[in-house]
Amino acid sequence: MDKSTNIQYLKGVGEKRAGLLNKLGLFTVGDLLQFFPRDYMDWRKISTIDEAPYDMPCCIRAVVNHKPKGAKIRKGMTIYKTVVTDGHSLMDITIFNNKYSAEGMEAGKEYIFYGKVGGNFHRREMNSPMVTKVEGEMRIHPIYHQTAGINSKSVEKLVNQVLSGGEKYFEDCLPLSLREKLCLMEYNDAIYQMHFPTNEDLLSEARRRLIFEELFLFQSGLMSLRGSRNETTPVFFEKDYTEEFYSLLPFSPTSAQRRAVSESVKQMLSQNVMNRLLQGDVGSGKTAVACALIYNAVKNGYQCAFMAPTEILAQQHFQTCKKFFENTDISIALLTGSVTAANKRKIKENLKNGETDLIIGTHALIQDDVEFPKLGLVITDEQHRFGVKHRGALSQKGERPHTLVMSATPIPRTLALMIYGDLDVSVLDELPPGRQPIETYSINSKIRDRAYGYVKKHLDEGRQGYIVCPLVEEGETELAAAEEYAKRLSEGFFAGYEVGLLHGKMKPKDKEQVMARFVSGEIKLLVSTTVIEVGVDVPNSVIMVIENAERFGLSQLHQLRGRIGRGQYKSTCILITDAQNEATKERMKIMTQTTDGFKVADADLKMRGPGDFFGARQHGLPQMNMASLTDTETLTEANRFAKEIIHDDPNFEKEENKYLKAAIEKLFNSDLAMN
Repeated sequence: MDKSTNIQYLKGVGEKRAGLLNKLGLFTVGDLLQFFPRDYMDWRKISTIDEAPYDMPCCIRAVVNHKPKGAKIRKGMTIYKTVVTDGHSLMDITIFNNKYSAEGMEAGKEYIFYGKVGGNFHRREMNSPMVTKVEGEMRIHPIYHQTAGINSKSVEKLVNQVLSGGEKYFEDCLPLSLREKLCLMEYNDAIYQMHFPTNEDLLSEARRRLIFEELFLFQSGLMSLRGSRNETTPVFFEKDYTEEFYSLLPFSPTSAQRRAVSESVKQMLSQNVMNRLLQGDVGSGKTAVACALIYNAVKNGYQCAFMAPTEILAQQHFQTCKKFFENTDISIALLTGSVTAANKRKIKENLKNGETDLIIGTHALIQDDVEFPKLGLVITDEQHRFGVKHRGALSQKGERPHTLVMSATPIPRTLALMIYGDLDVSVLDELPPGRQPIETYSINSKIRDRAYGYVKKHLDEGRQGYIVCPLVEEGETELAAAEEYAKRLSEGFFAGYEVGLLHGKMKPKDKEQVMARFVSGEIKLLVSTTVIEVGVDVPNSVIMVIENAERFGLSQLHQLRGRIGRGQYKSTCILITDAQNEATKERMKIMTQTTDGFKVADADLKMRGPGDFFGARQHGLPQMNMASLTDTETLTEANRFAKEIIHDDPNFEKEENKYLKAAIEKLFNSDLAMN
């Protein structure tokens, strides 16, 4: 048996149970061993019923007084109740909808009950405990995620079956020299300790080993994809045309914009490749900076590519660039998935012939038949939304072109340096003059009608607004769903007003039609999901209501809020939530107290981690099981040693690095360009 063995061939599994295990993502023995516990029960630390801490998980060893009795309280819900004793006190046990667990308990038998203890001074209680027979040694037991038909105990038995033989199933991807330098546990030993820890210290060491490995592979992979930062380029700019571009503008650039352009053009005039991250809060004028660089590139005889993650955002950039360059001879084209086949052929032909100076588009730009005779500048917007494989694909269509990465999601500098490596960073830390700060309020649903009245007041004044919902269609939850909600509003409170609907499941053409009607002012109130988070710029929209605000991360709320306040009018954002937990209260407090995107980003990163920070797995970074990008100390350490390895062996050709290369390729799910 090895790590690639199908899980169905383990003793006691078979085809049917394998199907249930597959729901947990477990297909092979290797998957099972890397399916780490979500928690642990320490049977060595048994609490008495009287001394059990309130509202904290603990283990209680007790005897069942009588077999649990079931009672159906409503359709689909049966509760089972019994009483247990530890010889001194009694405790009520309640089990919800788990016939298997309830009927497995026998009167007079002793069990371990794991869960949170509640109740009062007179009588303790435990709801939905994990129940295990008292058998074997009193050690630390793992608790795994479960699915219908497969409980934690079943997973534990399978893992024990695999590990009991003492076999080593994995090659250690970390070179021995690195492990010795950092005193890291061998991988197979770490796997064993994660499932069946001998004690807390060894469990901590196993975690340290696995966390470091994930961050080290992550950093090594990004560095390999990125290549050398200081390489020279044949893309050579002879003249700085910045002031000529500024003379075309109907406004004066901010000092932050001028600084970012100057920093970029200075590099582009040298013989080194420019790789720069342009960070700026919503509305800080990043596109104007990008256009200044595009103007310089075209005037120096080069083509430019501008890639956005969505069609709506690509269309927005296309329209903006057309305005910036309307009094020039710069030729611009738009290439997205919804462009007709005939037009695509024409656009690609013009690009290949050098007739097109600037092409703006989505992933369509990285298709094989998109060719540039003289690509000098590549710009990607909201790059964290692209998968890792897409990151370098556009640049490879030219010979070491300059690169500008734009992000409207303010990223704390430490994290930005880790994710984007050694990119130079320019920050737009001031808004264009005339922009008014957006007032933000948090309310509960009881005064929703008052909020609607406030929205209606703005619509009656000729302004426009948004209502944002987290879901698209009615499901099992009570969350407001966009389709049903839009219908209800248009027929109810906002009858007589033109209410539009925009969500991610609509066809691109339908989205564009809705947005065109909103931009023209025909639609007064737009009900939308987070598809409007980026790319919609309507200066006349001044009011936004966000339903179920607790469902969004801080940075996402800030991005949504940035869709209003784009013009000279005072703007207001109203967050509606009935959630009363401390985390939600803290998020709402931050949103109402600051409009500084970097302060919001720092808070969001601390509270929710990078997955939610970048928005629902959209950041294109590899999935991590153990590590967090908020662990900046380990991330910095991993970054340092990754640099050492790459400097010493950039193509991972040494024998001690062969498993490292394979692990990186697996993590990034792509063949890295290690020539």
